[in-house]
Amino acid sequence: MSTETLERPAPVSVYAEMTPNPATMRFVSSRLLVPDGRMLEFRKAEEADTVSPLAAKVFDLPFVTGVFISGNFITVTKNDSIDWDLVQMELREYIQEYLNADGRVVLADAPAQHLADANERATTHTDPVTEEDRKIIQVLEEYVRPSVEGDGGHIAFRSFKDGVVTVTLRGSCSGCPSSMVTLKGGIENLMRQMVPGVREVIAEEL
Repeated sequence: MSTETLERPAPVSVYAEMTPNPATMRFVSSRLLVPDGRMLEFRKAEEADTVSPLAAKVFDLPFVTGVFISGNFITVTKNDSIDWDLVQMELREYIQEYLNADGRVVLADAPAQHLADANERATTHTDPVTEEDRKIIQVLEEYVRPSVEGDGGHIAFRSFKDGVVTVTLRGSCSGCPSSMVTLKGGIENLMRQMVPGVREVIAEEL
């Protein structure tokens, strides 16, 4: 067996998952797309052009209105012009073929500001100032983030003031009808139990 055969990377496989947001699907890759901790969000093709060839490729499809990339998955949001039943399989193969051919997710020479903008749109936690802030972020990271990411979304801490925790919801969570139910019914109750002083959790309007 040749060295070349041994070193050839395994083909990338991709599978599709529904999310709680009917407008959004999550496509999970067998390889990491971006380093852990990095998230990128694009709301139109022009934002992707100078940063992510993968996102730009997905935006070539006329029904795509948003792309969110984190870890080993890409979340795609569509408009109402077509049903997922008609395009889910084709889109999965489209992404898989791209990863096995070109494979670039982020351009090596992407302008730093454009990359920062994409990461900021995806939103990371605001730096904690108080002990309460740190505790809230810890609860989000430990108890909330895994399940939210499992649905193709992301949640980030923005602020804590007068008993109110403000978060941002991105990816499949953005605009999702059930996300507000989860926020008020699940996350708010969890925060009240684990962080003294929390009385409400709200989502920041973006």
